[in-house]
Amino acid sequence: MGTFEVEAVRKQFPGLAEGAAHFDGPGGSQTPQVVADTVARTMVSALANRGRLTPAERLADEIVLTARQAMADLLGADPRGIVFGRSMTQLTYDFARTLAKTWRPGDEVVVTRLDHDANVRPWVQAAEATGATVRRLGFDPETSELDDLAPLLSDRTRLVAVTAASNLLGTRPDLESLAPLVRDAGALFYVDGVHLTAHAPVDATVGDFYLCSPYKFFGPHCGVLAAAPALLETLRPDKLLPSTDVVPERFELGTLPYELLAGTTAAVEFIAGLGGDGDTTRARLRSSLELLEAYEDVLRADLESRLAAIDAVTLYGHARHRTPTLLFSVAGYESAEVAAKLAERGINAPAGAFYAIEPSRHLGLGDTGAVRAGLAPYTNQADVDRLVEAVQDLSS
Repeated sequence: MGTFEVEAVRKQFPGLAEGAAHFDGPGGSQTPQVVADTVARTMVSALANRGRLTPAERLADEIVLTARQAMADLLGADPRGIVFGRSMTQLTYDFARTLAKTWRPGDEVVVTRLDHDANVRPWVQAAEATGATVRRLGFDPETSELDDLAPLLSDRTRLVAVTAASNLLGTRPDLESLAPLVRDAGALFYVDGVHLTAHAPVDATVGDFYLCSPYKFFGPHCGVLAAAPALLETLRPDKLLPSTDVVPERFELGTLPYELLAGTTAAVEFIAGLGGDGDTTRARLRSSLELLEAYEDVLRADLESRLAAIDAVTLYGHARHRTPTLLFSVAGYESAEVAAKLAERGINAPAGAFYAIEPSRHLGLGDTGAVRAGLAPYTNQADVDRLVEAVQDLSS
């Protein structure tokens, strides 16, 4: 295995030239030059609707097929089951409406209090529309570990929606343990992998559906869903009469944004080149993400221990397995004030609930949340030092 060279990585991100220390990656990463160049080049290329007759048609078709393969390599999925959409939220609403067509009064769906609302509200609203019952899986506010799922499952459970990693706290539920419970109940397992995919190797087949957002891992703004093609074949989404009924295209409304899909492929290729090795693209991706995970975990441990040593700081969430994401508050300040004072010093660490309204309320933080510091592959030790020193100054 190679090594993770953070300074070489940083040189690939033009946005860092502004000089800020970016801890805002969980809301969307910075973009490497190669991705921006790919998007721009695609937009000025000769393109048409997908087909195999003209060069413009063939280029559009190749961009889509290449992007499906790239995401399949990243997620360990079948490219024939990769669905593109405007966002994870849009895809989840679409699939909630489609899946709920078979739900009846008395059926049950399980959502968690740990999730981003994009993996909660679509299911709650779909259940309300069909008369299904919503069951909520809580978590321990001290450890941020999920409660036991088993007591919530029954032969009426139709779907369980769980995050692969909390975008607020970084908590990584044990999906490998949860998946058999869900499947033994005869339910579908819907996994929000938006926050996790940027930080660690993933296997989308742990869920029946696995979703992520390329703009969290250096790519353009779009959403991706991965599922088994055979499962997608059983679902009948609402669509236009003349639009294709082929999987996965039957789930993609309108013409796909070719430039964004090309940028997504470039982002995946960028990840594969972060220092890992292997004989296949999938192997290089896993190897690179393992390097990245180890690098980020060292920085996270350093940042966490130093923030914890400041008397005025309260840290939230202490799960055993998590991403490099910290949520904290500073005594004597509203969290929005802390974020503003950090911004004055060129430190981008925003405050809020970040659409994770359920966990924020469950922690007693209400709808305003706290300050979130998320590490990224371009975060270096100097960034961590700047954040710690700024918080220390606030606390003195």
